[in-house]
Amino acid sequence: MSFVLGITGGIATGKSTVVDIFKKYDFPVIDADIIAREVVQPHKPALKKVVATFGTGILQSDGSLNRQKLGQLIFNDSQKRQTLNQLLAPFLQEAITKQIKDAAQSSPLVIADIPLLFEAGYDKVVDQVAVVYIPESLQIQRLIKRDQITKKEAQQKITSQLAIEEKKQRAHVVFDNQESLNSTCQQVMTWLKEKQFL
Repeated sequence: MSFVLGITGGIATGKSTVVDIFKKYDFPVIDADIIAREVVQPHKPALKKVVATFGTGILQSDGSLNRQKLGQLIFNDSQKRQTLNQLLAPFLQEAITKQIKDAAQSSPLVIADIPLLFEAGYDKVVDQVAVVYIPESLQIQRLIKRDQITKKEAQQKITSQLAIEEKKQRAHVVFDNQESLNSTCQQVMTWLKEKQFL
């Protein structure tokens, strides 16, 4: 039986860094962000639903989704953001669970990289949840630096997600990413060895 580890975190907590460590050991990674882009490709049923709800103004001239326009529509409107998430949820769930099942055929460990893991209920389809953690104050600093935005904008982005402290409480495994890359690597290695994947 394959083991499925769901990995999540908050914006700028370093989730990609941790996922990259697993990739180095050739464990398959199911990336929810890539799937989210794939399900809204032109002519896909999910895109048709989004257009039916938000109008053709969110399309580029070639019929593909204008992410920036859609982003502007939903960013400051939690109601619209919720509507979009509900529209896409069944398409995403179908694609993510199918890819997890397929990967599980050939690997003892499958990594499911899902930013909104708790929010969308994916904690029920994985064996364990690992949260990549840094405290919110550091999250704000890293986000300001990474995206060149103001503290207020950083705060807004962070509060649009479930609080990192709550994610930490609900996690089975916490990879603390406050120190060096080496220290984070060490934590992942320890987990892999404990679970006998290395």
